[in-house]
Amino acid sequence: MRKDRIYRVIQWATGNIGSRALRAIIEHPRMELTGLWVNSPEKAGKDAGELAGLDAGTGIKATNSLEEIVALDADCVLFMPQGTDYDALCALLASGKNVVTTRGDFHYPPMMDPAKRARIEEACARGGTSIYSTGSSPGFVTEALAIPLLSLQREHGLLTIDEYADVSSRDSPDMLFHIMGFAAPMAPFDQRRAEHLKGDFGSSLSQVADAIGLPADEIEAFGELSATKSDLQIAAGTVPAGTVGAMRTTITCKHKGKPVLRFRANWYVTTDIENEDWDLRESGWRITTEGDTPVKIDITFPVAEEDYAAYTPGLTAHRPINAIPAVCAAAPGIRTTVELPQIIPLYS
Repeated sequence: MRKDRIYRVIQWATGNIGSRALRAIIEHPRMELTGLWVNSPEKAGKDAGELAGLDAGTGIKATNSLEEIVALDADCVLFMPQGTDYDALCALLASGKNVVTTRGDFHYPPMMDPAKRARIEEACARGGTSIYSTGSSPGFVTEALAIPLLSLQREHGLLTIDEYADVSSRDSPDMLFHIMGFAAPMAPFDQRRAEHLKGDFGSSLSQVADAIGLPADEIEAFGELSATKSDLQIAAGTVPAGTVGAMRTTITCKHKGKPVLRFRANWYVTTDIENEDWDLRESGWRITTEGDTPVKIDITFPVAEEDYAAYTPGLTAHRPINAIPAVCAAAPGIRTTVELPQIIPLYS
């Protein structure tokens, strides 16, 4: 990898994460924005700088045409849409463009739908390209951080990743109350939500389990709810006592019936809940290993509450950008964190 190389990058989608990635690419000293795909016709034709929230223009106009993007000359596409368009991905890969994506479909190829996996691998072979899924979670915390912690041990018990998200400051009533179900009467957990997380997090953890020689032969997913003890007033509205104040979803990979890797998503609007044994804490991660050399690491986000909306997109957007050089240098195919070299950011 040449130290003076400039990487030509296309940004695909400009949602919350995509907009942060777009700005970072424009400002990156070793990357050049060469194209921008947008889903909304209203954004088509606008300058990338405007869509990134910058004062200056870039000369790159947004398009919602796949054909126009495929025709561009670029090293890599940052693929960050709401859903995975396999037709678009195959076209991009076959045209000679590597892909780094925040979509979780490619963490562990053996768990992919065989037909979809075959299509992607064929496109990679045609274009001589690779594709890699990563982000903060899953990605960084479930793979890039978990692996070095496990490297301290010779006897493995269980690695547990607890993710904590205090959403009480989010002024998003529709998301919190109608989509997520906070402030709703207590009822059985909707298992479909657990199954949704099982896809991304189960495959990410399975990649690591396979790498350490304890492949997952079973992935368990279940969810729990806990009620708030008192009436609350949060940014999005009122949460009455006795209604849903916290939810926890657990994804566990088992090897021969024994849990080896576990991820727990703890989302809450208060820590004053009936299930006191959940031990909720401020937003961030706690990683615990059980084995002959156990460790426990707490990661928090040292930013003011009012800065969270501007801060959090970078957690997911920046690692894919930093992975571009490694993915461009990788062998064709679906690549994983286990296979790639350590992701090192380029600051100059």
